[in-house]
Amino acid sequence: MRLRHAGGSTVHLGYCTNVHPAEDLAGVLAQLDSYALPVRRHLDADLLGLGLWLAAPVAAELAADPAARRRLRAELAARGLEVVTLNGFPYAAFQAPVVKGDVYHPDWTTERRLRYTLDLARVLADLLPEDAARGSVSTLPLAWRHPWDGSRADAARRRLDQLAAGLAAVERDTGRPIRVGFEPEPGCLVESTGQAAGVLSGMDTERLGVCLDLAHLACAWEQPAEALARLRAAGLPVVKVQVSAAIEAPAEATEALRRWVEPRFLHQTRAAGCAGAADPADPSYAADDLDAALAARLPGPWRVHYHVPLHAPPEEPLGATLPVLRAALAALYTGPEAGCDHLDVETYTWGVLPEARRPRTDAELAAGIAAELAFARDELAALGLTPLAGTAVRADRTQAGAERSEVAA
Repeated sequence: MRLRHAGGSTVHLGYCTNVHPAEDLAGVLAQLDSYALPVRRHLDADLLGLGLWLAAPVAAELAADPAARRRLRAELAARGLEVVTLNGFPYAAFQAPVVKGDVYHPDWTTERRLRYTLDLARVLADLLPEDAARGSVSTLPLAWRHPWDGSRADAARRRLDQLAAGLAAVERDTGRPIRVGFEPEPGCLVESTGQAAGVLSGMDTERLGVCLDLAHLACAWEQPAEALARLRAAGLPVVKVQVSAAIEAPAEATEALRRWVEPRFLHQTRAAGCAGAADPADPSYAADDLDAALAARLPGPWRVHYHVPLHAPPEEPLGATLPVLRAALAALYTGPEAGCDHLDVETYTWGVLPEARRPRTDAELAAGIAAELAFARDELAALGLTPLAGTAVRADRTQAGAERSEVAA
């Protein structure tokens, strides 16, 4: 979906497909009919944005094969789908039975992470709509916080220099600018915007910046307006926003979180005291998973890195960090210019929600994703953004039909 900001710019809103398991191109294409097309129809939208997640083998295949990229672009356009952003944080197997800390590997000290991200940039340059100003790729905030030393820091800095050079080459070759956003996350080397300002300063900010995940921002107990001001002061652009909400538990209700413990993902937990701590991962206020927080009896209240559906927060006494989401969107979009033009709803945890809240069928999942997107669209409309009709989409679909025929031939 597209919206118009009062300043005249177009803001793209979509959902991230890392909620769907797919490790090959056939699986990615199957998702379009199983989920994306039903989501678009639920919303009665001419055009639906996808924040595609492409596992590393798929990204490499597409980057090496222009015909495969043309086919993917045609399949998207034929269904009224567009892509301006890719999620390049998980490298592979993100919906495996157990992911936990594996999602942080390979990290930005390695050639594999650099190669994967540049593959994504090359793919995205060919998927972008003709009228899109730019593309974006989100990635992990360098690495998990330990082990970390000077040699690893130097290796990561070299990779970032190579990344900026590679993105410049993509733009020279295609004419399409692609930016990469490093996504602060609990437990990582960069968890807070303060750490982002310290660790990421000195990057090539024409091509590199920050992906701001609003659930992660909430878990760091940051105030959105202050956090955004901190990034601006450091010269770090927000190249992508992930519209997400975390679980919040008042001090007297942390035991209600036991039924949310699950084996697939890490659910880093932060008590309110971490906001004033020099290290937001200080074990006095922080645990690297929900079961560890419960065992440690951290002081409450807590915020838990567990993305919950935007339109369906947990039952009381638990809640969701929707006030942080709303404050962040207001700080980004009530000024004379939009604070970011790429928004992705990213609730990848539908399959591990407590059973009574979990979708039982593909159709139920598509309906839930559509409800989240409607929630995000309505929040943005309340801030004065105007939803746009997909008037250019019909022509794109006609062209896509011709492209599909050409590829098939």
